[in-house]
Amino acid sequence: MEGNGGVGGASDICKSTILVRFTGLLLISVAFFYFGKSFSERSSEQLVFFELNQQPDARASDSSAIVGLSPNLYKTFDIVSLINATAPSEVHEKEPKAPIPPPPPPPPAIERMGVVDESGRMTDDFQVGDYDPELVENWAKTNETQGLESNDNRGNARVTVKKFQLCPENMREYIPCLDNLEAIRKLNSTQKGEKFERHCPEKGQGLNCLVPPPKGYKTPIPWPRSRDEVWFSNVPHSRLVEDKGGQNWITIRKDKFKFPGGGTQFIHGADQYLDQIEKMVPGIAFGRNTRVALDVGCGVASFGAYLLSRNVITLSIAPKDVHENQIQFALERGVPAMVAAFVTRRLLYPSQAFDLIHCSRCRIDWTRDDGILLLEADRMLRAGGYFVWAAQPVYKHEPALEEQWEEMINLTSRICWSLVKKEGYVAIFRKPLNNSCYLNRAEGTQPPLCEPNDDPDNVWYVDLKPCVTRLPVEGYGSNVTAWPERLHNPPERLQSIQFDAYISRNELFRAESRYWKEIIDGYVRVLHWKQFKMRNVLDMKAGFGGFAAALIENKLDCWVLNVVPVSGPNTLPVIYDRGLIGVIHDWCEALDTYPRTYDMIHAAGVFSAERRRCEISQIMVEMDRILRPGGHVYIRDSIDVIEELRELGNAMGWHVSVRDTTEGPHANYRILVCDKRLIRS
Repeated sequence: MEGNGGVGGASDICKSTILVRFTGLLLISVAFFYFGKSFSERSSEQLVFFELNQQPDARASDSSAIVGLSPNLYKTFDIVSLINATAPSEVHEKEPKAPIPPPPPPPPAIERMGVVDESGRMTDDFQVGDYDPELVENWAKTNETQGLESNDNRGNARVTVKKFQLCPENMREYIPCLDNLEAIRKLNSTQKGEKFERHCPEKGQGLNCLVPPPKGYKTPIPWPRSRDEVWFSNVPHSRLVEDKGGQNWITIRKDKFKFPGGGTQFIHGADQYLDQIEKMVPGIAFGRNTRVALDVGCGVASFGAYLLSRNVITLSIAPKDVHENQIQFALERGVPAMVAAFVTRRLLYPSQAFDLIHCSRCRIDWTRDDGILLLEADRMLRAGGYFVWAAQPVYKHEPALEEQWEEMINLTSRICWSLVKKEGYVAIFRKPLNNSCYLNRAEGTQPPLCEPNDDPDNVWYVDLKPCVTRLPVEGYGSNVTAWPERLHNPPERLQSIQFDAYISRNELFRAESRYWKEIIDGYVRVLHWKQFKMRNVLDMKAGFGGFAAALIENKLDCWVLNVVPVSGPNTLPVIYDRGLIGVIHDWCEALDTYPRTYDMIHAAGVFSAERRRCEISQIMVEMDRILRPGGHVYIRDSIDVIEELRELGNAMGWHVSVRDTTEGPHANYRILVCDKRLIRS
């Protein structure tokens, strides 16, 4: 009984122990439940991120959404311990001692992003990517869109442009800024030839139709045959043959004009004449020391045409005068030429542009108005350059002509030109290399030196100045290297160009050259540019002339007129120092050239730069005017601009296609390739 009782007592004790433990656990659970419920009801401790105040009597301003703050504000945690699931580190809590500060104001909105362009200015006109030969090889076979579409790639509706109409037949040789008869009639005087200067139509009254070609127009005869013959139907004017037929300028044979290569003062041929000049002054050294020339009053430009074979590029100029279409004949032959006149304004070329200026019976009175016209020639003539004058006063012994010669000798000596050689009907003068002669002239000598603050490269609608242009004391312009080295060497005058540059200007120059060389290499290889037989080329936004230099490196037998827009930095002096030619121009106005001038027009970034200043439809119509039927246009620009230009190209009857750049389909740029049909539909 005792044993049984002992066992029973032990069993009771165990039961009572279990009961106590169970009761304790229950009490603890209830305590934790009560404590948790109490904690959850304390609104000040809640982690509230968003709530709506829905009290009906609340103010209107309180009914808006508010953002609450976490109670963990100002607490710090050991994130590493939490991530690695190690022993939790202590949480250091610091109660705020000051009112919660208001959130900081948002940062100012970024108005513009971009990169620094070749001019040292920030621009959004840039491309990213390396040159990929394989991508270029496949470029012509992919990503090409032709014709009109109702929607673009993103499904957005596109606006179509109404088809442009042809201009009347009597406008087939229309030059807007030189044929503005209404403005010419309003001139106060035309005594000095003011009617030959630019008088552009007012804004909104420009050309809005397509200039038609003459009936029977044919594809121009390719260079070099075009130097000697062109189609009569392309420039159907016989006035020049009637006036100058006996001077070996031009003749007509069947359906062609023939150019024997003569001139008024060199009826035995331009080649013999050029030999004579080089023998008179061996330092002229055509194609080496003399690379860029200006032929004033050029006739049909045989002087410049024959210099091309001697590696000299000559810009031939003449006014649009009674001898019909001299410049048009020159351009049809494939010789660099522009319509221009020495009248009351500076010509659109920079200071120290030309190694040689030539005037053969150019019908300019160089000594009028105290020599102001010769002073303009002096401005454009490079330091140490030559002025070749072939005229009757040089050799004819008549009182009036001898007086003109004496006036010329007197004027040239006062502006420090030296008469290097006089032989037969040719006199050759040379400009000094620096300012020492000017500074040593007798006090009161006329004409005076120009003011130091005068910018001799500022030429857009700038009046002629009756003063001698100072030469840069640094020697800029006079110390260019010989051809062909000067094409690739950054000229010292590059340092005087007015633009911001944050890296070496010489590196910018070389980078542009490499950039265009890679692109033109691709054009030649993939798009077969050598098969185009293009001769007259226009670069609408030339920069440092890298595009033209790349064409020369690829041995494309053409010449390029490099246009520097007035809206950007004036890099034209650098272009001339490289041995190239160009002009300052505003693309809001028409260019001083005849219709059907160029076989190829290149426009890189032109429309993005000018769309805020000009109607881009007007620029496109101007491009159509100066582009030959059968000619080509390459426009490299941003996607949104290209889409608009494609519609305009279709409206003008061009065959248009859009291609990706070498950077691929995701680049911000495209290339619009346009071909002007030989016969309009």
